[in-house]
Amino acid sequence: MIRSLPLSRPVQWPLSRSVARAATGLALLVALGLGLAAVLAQVTGDRGIAPVVSSSDVDVTGIEVDVTAATAEEAREKGWREAQRLAWRKIDGPAISDSQLESLVSAVVIEQERVGPRRYIARLGITFDRIRSGQYLGNARGGQRSAPMLLMPVTISGGAAVMFEKRNPWQRAWAEFNPGSSRIDYVRPSGAGGESLLLTYGQTGRRSRTWWRVILDQFGAADVIVPVANIQREWPGGPIKAQFTARYGPDGRYLDGFTLTAENEAQLPDMLAQAVRQFDTIYEGALAEGRLRPDPTLDIAASADVDPALQRLIDIGRAIQAREEAIASGVVDINPAGPAPQQPSVQPATVSSYVVQFASPDAATIDSTLASIRNVGGVRGAVTSSLAIGGTSVMRVSYGGTLDELAQALRASGFNVQQGSNALAISR
Repeated sequence: MIRSLPLSRPVQWPLSRSVARAATGLALLVALGLGLAAVLAQVTGDRGIAPVVSSSDVDVTGIEVDVTAATAEEAREKGWREAQRLAWRKIDGPAISDSQLESLVSAVVIEQERVGPRRYIARLGITFDRIRSGQYLGNARGGQRSAPMLLMPVTISGGAAVMFEKRNPWQRAWAEFNPGSSRIDYVRPSGAGGESLLLTYGQTGRRSRTWWRVILDQFGAADVIVPVANIQREWPGGPIKAQFTARYGPDGRYLDGFTLTAENEAQLPDMLAQAVRQFDTIYEGALAEGRLRPDPTLDIAASADVDPALQRLIDIGRAIQAREEAIASGVVDINPAGPAPQQPSVQPATVSSYVVQFASPDAATIDSTLASIRNVGGVRGAVTSSLAIGGTSVMRVSYGGTLDELAQALRASGFNVQQGSNALAISR
């Protein structure tokens, strides 16, 4: 007979406390190592472009020459001499001899060249020494330099916005730009190490002055400028269209914008270099007009001891805002009891709040639009709920009537009105 034997239980050896603690410690070390590796992966790798050395020399770029000579060497020398004359003429230099002009040149930058047996075609950049050429051009540019401005170039491509998270052509264009002769004091981070974690596209949308002070203090800057490049490729290897927007300050104030086009990917660096020069012109113009000034709310010393006149303006603004909010909620009556006017206006018993959108290119437009809305008959109050300088802002209007009646009243006041679901969009 075959008898079934009972299954034996597996032998379980009890672990000692020392072995258990060692295993737990090993697991913690592995987890810590994985976490440290993840952090290192975010701050290392192919990122960071060191800016070129900034000098006060005069750089003239994009000089095109096409010359012929007996040999290739003679053609190159002839092309360089012609490029020097064209560059000197481009910066309105006085008439001098070729030998004098050659003594003022400190460098010739070859942007692109093609050399043949007897022909030389190139696009060159000529750098004139500031000290030696100062007797002809002046020792310094007129006007006052700006405060240190932290540069945060933003690239938008394929629906993704990046800054220093990875190397990109827009970052390289700013790194290769020589701002020595510019009136803007650029503070250009390289994007290496922890800078790629600190300076991101999300930071440009922050409004906290405390957080901005921490970043600006680390780089020794007084304010921030944000040149945005929105790059759109028609198809792989085809034309590239880029829309550029110049913004500055913690609130992203709009200064100006322009559009450039490159025929293919090979021309992208040249297009971006041209865009950098146009941005520098825009920022210099804003500085001359008094618009590129450091935000006083970013100054820690100023915020700790606010000027009495500025504090009074702040208090008045807060009081006006509180009164408008009280009027909008019906707590305060804008027509208190008193002598009856000659032509009393009948106010509806029910006051409703409606959303009104309007274009706000600058602060003056916002103030004038609010004033015009408050003067419309039947409007009990108008308070901005969302501000977007250079975009579309939103206000809440308290009106004694329906949305259709409010739209008619606004049209009668000279506004173009588009009516939606419980909201209006107005324009002049």
